Amino acid sequence: MSTLDDNQLRELLPRLRRFALSLTQDHANADDLVQATLEKALSSWQQRHTDGDLRAWLFSILYRRFIDSRRRSKRYARLLELFTGDSPTSPSAEDIAVAHSALDAFEQLPAEQRALLMLVSVEGLSYREISDTLNIPMGTVMSRISRARKAMRALGEGEYHVAPRQDSRRTPPTLRRLK
Repeated sequence: MSTLDDNQLRELLPRLRRFALSLTQDHANADDLVQATLEKALSSWQQRHTDGDLRAWLFSILYRRFIDSRRRSKRYARLLELFTGDSPTSPSAEDIAVAHSALDAFEQLPAEQRALLMLVSVEGLSYREISDTLNIPMGTVMSRISRARKAMRALGEGEYHVAPRQDSRRTPPTLRRLK
């Protein structure tokens, strides 16, 4: 990083903090968001377009980090609510039945599909991050997640039952007839 870029970065810090504070409404969270933004910017410095606007690039990183964080926390809160039953409002009997049905369907999925759904839905990882983390091709990640989501929908609708099995890689789910 050149000294010009370093100076530009220092000049942008107050603006980044102000923007982060407007988003988070909390000084500590705003500082954490700015720090995460700078970490991402510094780790991605070589991929940055040198002819692009540094300020716009940093603000877009900050905003994406904020949105990702909110999505992740909402998913975590929903999952926590399903597992603990704690909710700000009392859930209806229908909500409880749907939650139990979803958890039952989730438990019927093979472990590899459950893991991928957890990484994408709860942890908020991108397909690329999952691919890198698990050291499998991104196309494989995408197809497995697609199959897992399809299976969850089908299980939720009572279309088929996934039989417990030792090796879940190539065995298709058992179809169940509805009369």
